[in-house]
Amino acid sequence: MNDIIIRNIKALILPKKSDGPLKGKEMDELEIIDQAMIVLKDGRVVYRGEENDEYEASEIIDAGGMIASPALVDPHTHVVHGGSREHEMALKRQGVDYLKILEQGGGILNTVEQTRKATHQELLDKASKNITRMIQHGVLTIESKSGYGLDRENELKQLKVSREISKKFPITMRHTFLGPHAIPKGTDGEAFLDDMIELLDEAKDYADFADIFCETGVFTIEQSRRYMKAANEKGMKVKIHADEIDPLGGLELALEQDAISADHLVAASDAGKRMLQDSGTVAVLLPGTTFYLGKDKYADARGMIEQGGAVSLATDYNPGSCVTDNLQMIMAIASLKLKMTPNEIWNAVTVNAAHAIGADSGTLEAGDSGDIVLWDVPNHEYVPYHYGVNHAHTVIAEGKVVYERPGLTL
Repeated sequence: MNDIIIRNIKALILPKKSDGPLKGKEMDELEIIDQAMIVLKDGRVVYRGEENDEYEASEIIDAGGMIASPALVDPHTHVVHGGSREHEMALKRQGVDYLKILEQGGGILNTVEQTRKATHQELLDKASKNITRMIQHGVLTIESKSGYGLDRENELKQLKVSREISKKFPITMRHTFLGPHAIPKGTDGEAFLDDMIELLDEAKDYADFADIFCETGVFTIEQSRRYMKAANEKGMKVKIHADEIDPLGGLELALEQDAISADHLVAASDAGKRMLQDSGTVAVLLPGTTFYLGKDKYADARGMIEQGGAVSLATDYNPGSCVTDNLQMIMAIASLKLKMTPNEIWNAVTVNAAHAIGADSGTLEAGDSGDIVLWDVPNHEYVPYHYGVNHAHTVIAEGKVVYERPGLTL
């Protein structure tokens, strides 16, 4: 007897499972099965396909003619932090750019101060609210970065909170040490980077990846290379915040160092974008950040895809430059501003996002985890079309319903 059958699915969205991320034209390929059902046993997929009477189960979930898909994957978040920075919105409206705010002690450094003051429990409670909203919006695999401690005690505190979150919620998590996220005020950048490289030995007990912010006013290409090499030598896979504001060559560095992902890439060079096709590195694009900061130039998703690269999407949830827990909103911005097709967007928030963080998520093949979302929409194109709301009706984690949209009581 199988455990659960989900019946009466109007259309089942099935990203292709592959050894590496989907690239180029593959990103526009998406299998959709009409009048489908899913069979789960012990929280794993046994069958997914057209409706039939071959299977029985102890529990039947009636999808009510809704759309079903794998749960979404958010491969870039800064979910563990103290405080908030709503006061900076006024500065942004006045045209003060991010690097200027950083120079004034705002930006990352403001959050660092608040994160250092926060206790482990305070950080856990705050992050738990955000994680809950992410789950409610259909996300069951999440990457979580440190980077708001900028010293041994508080970087490890963030990573430990992140680890505790993964035990508290029915989600898959990946944890990233982002010690070199900014340079503490009054600190020599080289000396600080030495400290963060030394901290890698302890951080790797809690983190899956090492990350660095390579940007004007933060860490140079040479400094980033030194850090990434050190992390690789210690057995850690690497990521990089690259080419967000200025075209420093961060994408090329990511490819040189065999990074699992290169993130942001708004200012990535044409040469770097061409090189993506021959690499296993996933471009993690964060259009919500560009939108929130009021910038006109977005990452060149079309150029990356049309030249054979692998693209994924993430919220970049953080308290300063993209304050949203809603990956569905990012899907809409990707359609409107990155000119991505609906199929490309679905692959970018499932299978490719999973590859960007080394997670076995984002697909529904036999043996895969039964992480499923039922969407109250007429078709898969509707989610990025009708923006700013939550279309997730039911979220199922390993065969267990963990969220179901409440109805009105009138």
